[in-house]
Amino acid sequence: MGTVKNKKVLDAGCGEGYFSRILAKSEAAVTAVDYSEKMLEIAKERTPIDLGIEYRHGNCEDLNFLEDNSFDLIVSNMVMQDLGNYEKAFQEMYRLLVDGGYFIFSILHPCFVTPESGWEKTKDGVKLHWNVDKYFYEGVYEQKLGDKQKMLLFHRTLTSYVNNIIKAGFTLEGLIEPKPSEEMLSKYPSFEEDFRSADFIVFKLRKKI
Repeated sequence: MGTVKNKKVLDAGCGEGYFSRILAKSEAAVTAVDYSEKMLEIAKERTPIDLGIEYRHGNCEDLNFLEDNSFDLIVSNMVMQDLGNYEKAFQEMYRLLVDGGYFIFSILHPCFVTPESGWEKTKDGVKLHWNVDKYFYEGVYEQKLGDKQKMLLFHRTLTSYVNNIIKAGFTLEGLIEPKPSEEMLSKYPSFEEDFRSADFIVFKLRKKI
């Protein structure tokens, strides 16, 4: 991401403002948007006034209250995957960036987190391998969250994401499939299983000059 000092940054889908505060402490001028008014309330409570973060209520699919070419950098952590019209969101991010500006976003890895994906286990609960199924299904599905709860997720193929990124006008400059660092493994040994499949993917896009 590089230095953000004195840059105008949009945190698209800021949640409780954790990343927004990191950016502001690095001397970026931060605007943070979220669809949940409750999360914005929490973000404001947790944010010192002197950080100067501007929190706004809005849907990333339509941020018409923000002007064209307003930001040097847009970041979005685990949000694009949850939007019904992610194609429109990509178009909005492109509109809001200055020429040459960057859009960096992370999502669940669409190749490995699919409908009916999950661990294959022995009767004793030992994890054998990660199952992937119904990769080419695109739409809403229910994913198990623990043994009892379920949550609604969207799935799209990697092809769909990349083609809509290109269609919006972006240049794809880089991809990262994050994996645990040695420091993280020493603190959370259970993260060792994350080397068996990629949970997340991060895109670095640039608006054409």
